Amino acid sequence: MEKHITAPFSKEEAVSLQAGDYVYLTGTLYTARDAAHARMAQALAEGKELPFNIEGNLIYYMGPSPAREGRPIGSAGPTTASRMDRYTPQLLDLGLGGMIGKGKRSQAVIDAIVRNGSVYFAAVGGAGALLSKAIKSSEVMAYDDLGTEAIRRLWVEDFPVIVVIDAQGRNLYEFS
Repeated sequence: MEKHITAPFSKEEAVSLQAGDYVYLTGTLYTARDAAHARMAQALAEGKELPFNIEGNLIYYMGPSPAREGRPIGSAGPTTASRMDRYTPQLLDLGLGGMIGKGKRSQAVIDAIVRNGSVYFAAVGGAGALLSKAIKSSEVMAYDDLGTEAIRRLWVEDFPVIVVIDAQGRNLYEFS
């Protein structure tokens, strides 16, 4: 089924999605990869605030290439999600609405998705140049010293993703 959703979104919207749904996201996404996740985990361990309110928001596992003239961002393809698996359950338990990446997730992440009524989307790997066309603005929010791994706030319009793991734990990678 094809759906159009505004991000961030409510738990009710997350729970309504089913593995295999094609979704077009419009609104705010945040980017974070390995180094940014490690910094966020350190901040939480030290009792500090995260650099953005994660409640209902989506993290896109992506590190962009430099923007071409007249564009807000360069190629913006997904990163392999399993690299963030050790950090993800804690972020989901704190209210993260979902993630966008590519590839399988650990059982601990799947359990946290179900426990929190969240969702894992996949973006098409190798299509970063096409995905970047849906990104209308990009702004570094935190950890600028990390370069491409800095946390960015993106504004997207009709950003195409597929629900891979839904809030009930159905996993598109395991369908026969």
